[in-house]
Amino acid sequence: MARTGLLLLALGPVLAAAYAAVNHAAIRTAAKAQVNGPEWEGGRIGADGLTSLGVDAWRLVWWTALLVGLVAVAYAVIGVLLRRPRRGRALLLVLSGFLIVPYVLGFAVAFLNPVRLLAGLYDAADFAAGVPSWQQATAFLLLAAGLAQAAGLVLAAAEGRRAGAGASDKEALTCQSRTRT
Repeated sequence: MARTGLLLLALGPVLAAAYAAVNHAAIRTAAKAQVNGPEWEGGRIGADGLTSLGVDAWRLVWWTALLVGLVAVAYAVIGVLLRRPRRGRALLLVLSGFLIVPYVLGFAVAFLNPVRLLAGLYDAADFAAGVPSWQQATAFLLLAAGLAQAAGLVLAAAEGRRAGAGASDKEALTCQSRTRT
């Protein structure tokens, strides 16, 4: 069970990186469709094949993934610290409660689908048509990351509680044996 908690905690940063990678592929596909579309009037295309709209969409997705990834790393560290039977567990649990706000914010931005929103804002129908249909479901990678880390945090806290209780029981037995002798 200890490994399961650690695995779930590590899943958060991995899923945040997967969100970024999958969206980058979708944005590259959409940028290619924009350039090959009938409405393309020419314009700057970067060395990576992204148009100005593609670059802006990628930046928004990248910043979202970075925010969620950093919070996910913080949750992983908190989970590892919670496994230890030491003081300060209450502070870590309170901190983890506050860290849910940027996690939810990142999911909300991803759920609003910045790639399609920017395509509408730029009035780029070819780009919007080129966005793969599966791209809108990528926001759920961030939701899955948050849920996995929440479960991992619960397992880590329970393991730390058990370790703390075991250490105090062991300490009590040691004290009793000293008083008998």
